[in-house]
Amino acid sequence: MKFSEFTYERPDVASLKTEFEEAVKVFKDASSADEQNEAMKKVVALRNSFESKARLAKIRHTINTEDVYYKEEQAFMDENLPVYQGMVTAFHEALVQSPYKDELERKWGGQLFRLAELKVKTYSEDVLEDLKQENKLSSEYVKVMASAKIEFDGKELNLAQLSPYVQSADRETRKAASKAANAFLSSNQEKFDSIYDELVHLRTGIAKKLGYNNFTELAYDRMGRTDYNAADVKVFREQVKEIIVPLCTTLKKRQQKRIGINEFKFYDEPFSFTTGNPKPQGDAEWIVNQSKQVFSGLSQETGAFFNYMAEDELMDLESKSGKAPGGYCTYLQDYTAPFIFTNFNGSDNDVRVLLHEIGHAFQMYTSRGYEVPEYQFPTLEACEIHSMSMEFLTYPWMEKLFGKDTEKYLYSHLTGAVEFIPYGVAVDEFQHFVYDNPDATPTERRSKWRELEKTYLPHRDYDGLEYLENGGFWHRQGHIFRSPFYYIDYTLAQICALQFWKRAGENSERAWEDYFALCQKGGSLPFTKLVEEAGLISPFEKGCVASVVGEVEKFIATVDEEQFVKA
Repeated sequence: MKFSEFTYERPDVASLKTEFEEAVKVFKDASSADEQNEAMKKVVALRNSFESKARLAKIRHTINTEDVYYKEEQAFMDENLPVYQGMVTAFHEALVQSPYKDELERKWGGQLFRLAELKVKTYSEDVLEDLKQENKLSSEYVKVMASAKIEFDGKELNLAQLSPYVQSADRETRKAASKAANAFLSSNQEKFDSIYDELVHLRTGIAKKLGYNNFTELAYDRMGRTDYNAADVKVFREQVKEIIVPLCTTLKKRQQKRIGINEFKFYDEPFSFTTGNPKPQGDAEWIVNQSKQVFSGLSQETGAFFNYMAEDELMDLESKSGKAPGGYCTYLQDYTAPFIFTNFNGSDNDVRVLLHEIGHAFQMYTSRGYEVPEYQFPTLEACEIHSMSMEFLTYPWMEKLFGKDTEKYLYSHLTGAVEFIPYGVAVDEFQHFVYDNPDATPTERRSKWRELEKTYLPHRDYDGLEYLENGGFWHRQGHIFRSPFYYIDYTLAQICALQFWKRAGENSERAWEDYFALCQKGGSLPFTKLVEEAGLISPFEKGCVASVVGEVEKFIATVDEEQFVKA
């Protein structure tokens, strides 16, 4: 069945609540573990049905935020997802209190129960209205970002459509495009600060009502982090500060020399090569057709999977007016179908994002056999291993997409992966500051962000642009608004993905086997256990960052950058 044939009908939440409560009662009243296992099937069916509808509404709303019908359906979901969350929490309470818990755990494994315990801790009817408001505020941020209509080059562009100009080989063009993007963001500074200020105080209030000391503790539990804490993350951030930041400073100096400028400004960062940034050699349709060869080359499984995604319309890739910014992958349980949403803009990022989201989608599809939703995909930092590693595992086939620009793409992708990490941990440390100091003013928050930029991104020069000099850059990072404390997950996964890159260079078949096995495990284990099972070093282990960065430095030393410079 093609995506265009998927049907949406607004769920009757009152009826769902009645059915859900009846199913949970049957589970509680069961007289054996076998009966409870049977009763779980009804609960799972109800969960899959509602979540499929919620995700389908989100997909169609983000594809066209101006569609009145799906705008109303998204508002309905914002209002009712917390109600649904309460239903699931009631089931989780029954699960962790089961007199047959030991027998159930032998069947399902311990991770299901650890996650259920956290779900119980992080929800209460007392915060239901607060959760609804949190969803509304997050959606308000998306609306503001999607409202961008920027006059540039005689066209009306959104932020994604402006990206090719930001990467232009002409310095004045990329400077003007960067300023145009930031003018839009600056004009909405008060809205961003107001939405975020309300979110911070709302989330802090929710945490207090649930018995937490602060929202940071609640956020870690919300994220299902059963096996590490803020102290572990700090150990990782310190490794980044000590080992990766100096390397990134060196890389930026090399970039400055390579593009031949005396002063390296923020609008120069997206431009890496005087011969032009690497670009895929065709449009979106061409990229999809070429990618069929890429994934067929990687493995039989990925070849068949990508053909399925393309043929069943399970990807919406091109940027267009009214489309929400960003990219994501989600899963529609009732159709056992992943769905990929991106905003292609003609840059090399089109390929990177497609490979990234296919990594997510492949894992979701590979794990579809798990009966409980908790195991269909793991906690988010482990999810990102699948996506980021896919970007590296497909390296041998990049010539099919980049042609003569292949070496340029591989170099920029690898160095870009490393350069991203300090920014990612800056986002994380910023959020720790925010929720440790919930009464900080918007000005104090922006000041803290600028301070962290100077620590983790010491090369960054905003050329006197007031909005950015005053710490406004973080407004564009949607995760800070919509998914608090998520962003560190990308950096943890990046270190794991770089280990897969290293291993693929040593033994590509073994690296693929370990990756495929990791995908098959879904969310049945916590992050550090999945890392161990895949034969990777935990990012929280001292020496992990150094071990992989050393390999990156060796690779960079072999690259003759003269090939990237015009004669």
